[in-house]
Amino acid sequence: MPPRIPPSAASITIPRPSVHTHCKSCLTRAFSSTPSSQTQLRKRMFNWLQGPGANFRQPLANSTNYLSAYDRRGNLIRDRNKKQGSSPEPVSEGPETENVVALEEAAEEEPRLRKEDEEDLRPFPLNHTFISQSILSDELREEIWKRVRVDGKSVRQVSVEMGVDMRRIAAVVRLVEVERRMVAEGKSLAIPYARAIQSMVPVNKLNPQTRKPVEEHEPINDLEQHPMTYRQIFWPTSESRAFTRTDAGRVFSGAPRLPDEQERGQDGKPLLEPWQDTTPEIVGKPGHEHPVLKPADARIPHPHLVAYEKDKLDPTIKSHEVRARYVERLQQEDAKRKAIIERQARIEEKKKIRIETDRWQFVVTEVRATRTGTGLDGRGTKAPGFRYGVPSQERKKGQVKIPTSVEV
Repeated sequence: MPPRIPPSAASITIPRPSVHTHCKSCLTRAFSSTPSSQTQLRKRMFNWLQGPGANFRQPLANSTNYLSAYDRRGNLIRDRNKKQGSSPEPVSEGPETENVVALEEAAEEEPRLRKEDEEDLRPFPLNHTFISQSILSDELREEIWKRVRVDGKSVRQVSVEMGVDMRRIAAVVRLVEVERRMVAEGKSLAIPYARAIQSMVPVNKLNPQTRKPVEEHEPINDLEQHPMTYRQIFWPTSESRAFTRTDAGRVFSGAPRLPDEQERGQDGKPLLEPWQDTTPEIVGKPGHEHPVLKPADARIPHPHLVAYEKDKLDPTIKSHEVRARYVERLQQEDAKRKAIIERQARIEEKKKIRIETDRWQFVVTEVRATRTGTGLDGRGTKAPGFRYGVPSQERKKGQVKIPTSVEV
């Protein structure tokens, strides 16, 4: 066997690579040979944040802070126009009086900004059709709730007085009721979040003198396009007879024309004004019945305002009589609404049988599963049971459980 090589007495130890064994340039050297630099988009972003974008770190007080309200240099457009039209400061001659000192102090204060216009209320610069709408302030919501729940006014009357849509009035009353219930139960409200939202969007506030909104909030008599009017119909009419909106609604509904004796009185005037025609009329074959489309004067949320405007245009009626007639129509409307509610309550009570015991009261309601309740397709909702193929939505997730009506 060949002799083994003896180990060297002085062995060479190679250290393990670490931070201390490398030079500083090796540790800081980039993987790429090209010098590292920021991209053009990143540069523009930081330039905007340090320039025009600095305005959005501290938003304006009592005003919106949208991109469309500033120019490319970060100057407020409506404030710039105001400064350009300002006159130079006058030079006072003679001794200063108290009035002059007060005027100078008022001039030194920070000037109030002009109210936003449509250009300032566009939060998305590339979407010119979207305009941010104002919301109701907390004081205005409380005033609406007070008029409905405390004063006992109808939703329709409060809508006319405050210039707010009836659906929004009902929603405000429901939400305030929920808030008061949560406060009574000791639950906390998201007040900081609400204040933050109100500082970013336009807010319609309450006028303390008139107890009404500072500005008109929204139109209250608008109508959405009815599905029956989507199609286009060419309908021949007689030239000797006026074709009114009532006739147009009957044509769209497929209903026959009303006879002259039902439409016109002896003096040639209509028996009822369009806004007074509130009686429903059903047409169609069995199982496919649908109501006749009424004219817009009868379908608007506030039809009594039509008569109010006609009274104002009549020169023979004095101003106090116009107001008295308007109040009388509102009272008649409230009385009619209360009578309908009482009649429906009596009809529902007649259907119930109450059985009194020593401890409980049993309420039994008699029901019938007829064709009237089930419908021709068997999916009617007026019959008892499992809705005949339509499951109940009571336990389904995502269903609205808050009250959807306000009874005053």
